Amino acid sequence: MKKPGRLTGLFGLVLILVGVVPLAQVLIYRVVPAPITILMIERLFEGKGLRHDWRPIDRISPHLVESVIAAEDSGFCDHNGFDFEAMQKAAEANARHPGKVRGGSTISQQTAKNVFLWPGRDYVRKGLEAGYTVLIETIWGKRRIMEMYLNAIEWGPGIYGAEAASQAYFHVPANRLTPDQAARLAAVLPSPLKWKAVRPGRYVARRSARIGARAAVVRNDDLAACVLD
Repeated sequence: MKKPGRLTGLFGLVLILVGVVPLAQVLIYRVVPAPITILMIERLFEGKGLRHDWRPIDRISPHLVESVIAAEDSGFCDHNGFDFEAMQKAAEANARHPGKVRGGSTISQQTAKNVFLWPGRDYVRKGLEAGYTVLIETIWGKRRIMEMYLNAIEWGPGIYGAEAASQAYFHVPANRLTPDQAARLAAVLPSPLKWKAVRPGRYVARRSARIGARAAVVRNDDLAACVLD
């Protein structure tokens, strides 16, 4: 006789965990800076330290906004959180080259993962990532998503966010980054523990130059208007 009640209680608990908790988190972080992420905690236990100084978007150089859009998600202002064409191309590339994983995530998806979830590629995390992406696109909007992204992203061992990265690598605040410095920071995002923004290797230097050129296109074509206007 008690079994249906237990099932109902379990279903209610799952509903709260899957629905109510994420919604509450997204509503809170709409106005409150995210203090720390799961990745930051993991890296801290790995002995990599923690440097993280939150800065509002209007205290981060527009050159960095343009550079990360150029490097990571040129359609950021146009899509609703998902770039299905990029995802398909990534899947095709990964099928051709299984040993070299290519990502197709948008900045919105990366923000959802970085702020709320754990690293990894399992299906549970990807499903939660999709749900959080829909929520932040709906509740936060593009400017807040970019603000969270630039404050949560990993930029090196124990270095998180634009301000910490700017100070660590160039000894300037994030609002004073030059176009070249911004491009160099954006260039290392796919592999921040391996690639270097200062004294980069040949590949990263070439990648940085390409991103700088694309960032000029982003600026001239107003592809960052949803953040900077």
